[in-house]
Amino acid sequence: MLFLATTAFAADAIDPAALKRLVQQDCGSCHGLTLKGGLGPDLRAEALQHYDQDVLTSVILDGIPDTAMPPWRPLMTEEEAEWIARYLQNPEGK
Repeated sequence: MLFLATTAFAADAIDPAALKRLVQQDCGSCHGLTLKGGLGPDLRAEALQHYDQDVLTSVILDGIPDTAMPPWRPLMTEEEAEWIARYLQNPEGK
């Protein structure tokens, strides 16, 4: 899966289809394939509405120390992490 993640971000432009696949496959491996929660918490829009997008972006990029949430900063840009944060809060809007 790491290969999928790194190839999704090879270009400078944001690729929504690749980012959606990353959310479903890579995030889904811990947060559940339907994103309802698993090892990690629920990532559906209704569960994330009270979070600020900057906070979600930071968690995506830097992970959460002493938890299973890894930092994705080595594998994606800040713009890609911002896109994912927006997508998680509003999946129908992307």
